[in-house]
Amino acid sequence: MVADDGAARAGRDRLPAVLADPLRRRVHGILADGGERSRSEVAALLGIPRSTAAFHLERLAAAGLLEVASRRPEGRSGPGAGRPTKYYRLADRELADAEPRRYALAGEVMAEAIELAAAGEAPRLALQRAADSAGRRIADGAADLPHALDRAGFAPRAEGEDLVLGVCPFHRLAQARPGVVCELNHALVCGMADALGEASDRVRLDPGAGECCLRVRPPAAARTELPGDFQRTSRE
Repeated sequence: MVADDGAARAGRDRLPAVLADPLRRRVHGILADGGERSRSEVAALLGIPRSTAAFHLERLAAAGLLEVASRRPEGRSGPGAGRPTKYYRLADRELADAEPRRYALAGEVMAEAIELAAAGEAPRLALQRAADSAGRRIADGAADLPHALDRAGFAPRAEGEDLVLGVCPFHRLAQARPGVVCELNHALVCGMADALGEASDRVRLDPGAGECCLRVRPPAAARTELPGDFQRTSRE
């Protein structure tokens, strides 16, 4: 369901107010990969009640930021199949705006890394340094690490005492170059943590964490070791 031009203009006018709520930004961020999700799926990913997810999804849809489609889940049809399920995805114009912003950031990091490597720095260290620098810029003015992650489009959510990420901002790139993108994400978030005076050794590579390759441990667990390849790569 696509909003008409008048609704879209009204949505753009209300955009700052609609996304002023931190939880609503996280709901919006969950859909940043361009996929579609039901109310139940969004609720499970964010660890919130389904009714709360539904409220924020409907507000975003009313502002023209999301498109909504109703259909029965696969394999359920005929009498007794129940009511159709609503599925939400970013509106085409919203997706078109969001992806270039995210990949522009990746491009800036890669360009800086190339410059550093051309000046003699090892390529891997150059990527880490460039991503760290970008993370520090993103964190400028953020209240804390979850706030900075939210601003960067990672859609952070709690998983027990840890923080995991609901979105990989560079998902398409990660499908082709997972190792490079995971390292970029890791250094980016470490840079955010360092800029905010938080312990960056809490940020761990963990391919089983959320929808991204990172897990942020609570402060007391910052020095708990993870197995081999998932320990933090030194950037010194």
